[in-house]
Amino acid sequence: MRFLFKCACALALFVSLLPAVIAKTPLSLERAIVLAQENDPWLSGSYYREQANTARSVSAGTLPDPTVSLGFVNLPVDTFDFGQEPMTQFRVGLSQVFPRGNTRALQRQRLSELSQQHPYMRQDRQTRVAMSVAQLWLEVYRHREAIRLIEKDRALFEHLVDVAQSSYTSAIGRTRQQDLVRAQLELTRLEDRLTILQQQQEMSRAELGEWLPVSVGHAYVLSAALPQIPLGSALDTDTVGLLPRLTAHPAIKALDQQVAASETEVQLARQKYKPQWGVNASYSYRDDDPLGNGRSDFFSVGVSIDVPLFTRSRQDKDVEAAVATSEALKTEKTLALRSMHARLETARARWQRLNQRKALYEERLLQETHDQAEAALTAYTTDAGDFAEVVRARIAELNANIDYLNITVDRFQTVAELNYFLVPAGSENAGEFSDE
Repeated sequence: MRFLFKCACALALFVSLLPAVIAKTPLSLERAIVLAQENDPWLSGSYYREQANTARSVSAGTLPDPTVSLGFVNLPVDTFDFGQEPMTQFRVGLSQVFPRGNTRALQRQRLSELSQQHPYMRQDRQTRVAMSVAQLWLEVYRHREAIRLIEKDRALFEHLVDVAQSSYTSAIGRTRQQDLVRAQLELTRLEDRLTILQQQQEMSRAELGEWLPVSVGHAYVLSAALPQIPLGSALDTDTVGLLPRLTAHPAIKALDQQVAASETEVQLARQKYKPQWGVNASYSYRDDDPLGNGRSDFFSVGVSIDVPLFTRSRQDKDVEAAVATSEALKTEKTLALRSMHARLETARARWQRLNQRKALYEERLLQETHDQAEAALTAYTTDAGDFAEVVRARIAELNANIDYLNITVDRFQTVAELNYFLVPAGSENAGEFSDE
């Protein structure tokens, strides 16, 4: 019993510490996307809506329930004697209505087409979640690394302030009071930039935490390395060549299913011009007459039909409305393609220019700003330079490093957006990013 009690206590302690262990596990980009996709309640709702449409399609394909009627016919009201009059009957009837034309098959087809859009909608949702989570993760990374760069340079600026203070008070160096004030001012500005970045980081962490499960919450720690997000598909240089890829996008495929369902709705509206048939049958029982002689029972059978004669104000308008709705959905698809194509072209242009800027920073700008800062410091220490130039050079080097960080993050965010646009419908890797 003591052993079982110790095991139970250990298990309880492990369960209580599990959220803290999960929170301390570095949150990589790939893991963040997987967690967001696995804990997205919208996907569960889509599954339920698909099941509802599938069930309705089965129900719509069946005949209406038959109608059973029971009643007394021609019962005399003076005596209420069932055998007094020869026409008094107890009737049992059954009637069945058959919907117009192919209404049942078309209703089943329409609901089936609506249910078939949900797999495309779920794929589009997964790719959207992957894009949103990737961009938010990269925002948190951007702010964290910018804070690290500023804190790294803050120690250097604090050293410059101390050097300027010592040089100014000793009256030996060439440091002027305005140099001391300038150094202190730049240090204060760094503190302000840190405060702004910390605020932006907290806001980005909260936005990313919305997609994560409760066990992770907002106490997660990002992984140290920046993942290399590969471009899922090569970009065509020809603008027209991108259109076939967009037409195969899951969001457009979902709209295609809605258009197909609307066209089926037009066929359904045209079925209203056809008659609706009904079959009825009844059996009437008659009692013996007052003398005890038997009476013959009755059997009746008939067919009913409603003929749509006045179609101008009903059937014609129903068809007109269905056609207009179908055409409206087609325009929505056209607008969606235009918007998606414009956003893809915008992202592609941004990606190309960011690649050029990234190469420029890596090949020249970062090294040149670093060399300028070192040269300014060397000149100042040899009494051949100005202290203000040292400060400006260090600030320029810091800004260049932060700009390079922003270019890198913006480039990966753009790649995440391009991967969303270029994912084909039915892709097994839809909405996934790999850490290289």
